[in-house]
Amino acid sequence: MTDTLLSADIQLIQRIIPHRYPFLLVDRVEEIDGCKTAVGIKNVTMNEPHFQGHFPGLPIMPGVTIVEAMAQTAAVMVGTTLEMADKDMKVYFMGIDKCKFRRKVVPGDQLKMHLTTTRGKPGGKVWKFSGVATVDGEMAAEAEFTAMMELPA
Repeated sequence: MTDTLLSADIQLIQRIIPHRYPFLLVDRVEEIDGCKTAVGIKNVTMNEPHFQGHFPGLPIMPGVTIVEAMAQTAAVMVGTTLEMADKDMKVYFMGIDKCKFRRKVVPGDQLKMHLTTTRGKPGGKVWKFSGVATVDGEMAAEAEFTAMMELPA
């Protein structure tokens, strides 16, 4: 582990988490401060498949995908810090709490996910996080969630 701020581009992200199109929901993770905090970036475009049905003529990013983007950011933060690239790390949701949606997220927006670890340590399987997603500095969503991170035997 390192005390230097890290970042993860899309190539490293894909080496850490298994998600792929159409469910890879983070483009970059910046300001990774160990397993403590990170900021994820999702550039929202009209090309995403959920906009065909959510909603025709009024495309809005589904709230569950915003929470998933926060969770993927958290997994990349931990995976980058613990050097999990190419190690087949799996991440599973265990719970979502205190989830609120505050504004619409639409094509053209840049979603920033600010994540903080509230429980978890290297070698541990169960982690808790607090996340806030913003667009142009305005809160779009917030949630606390628990995840299990697992490496193959």
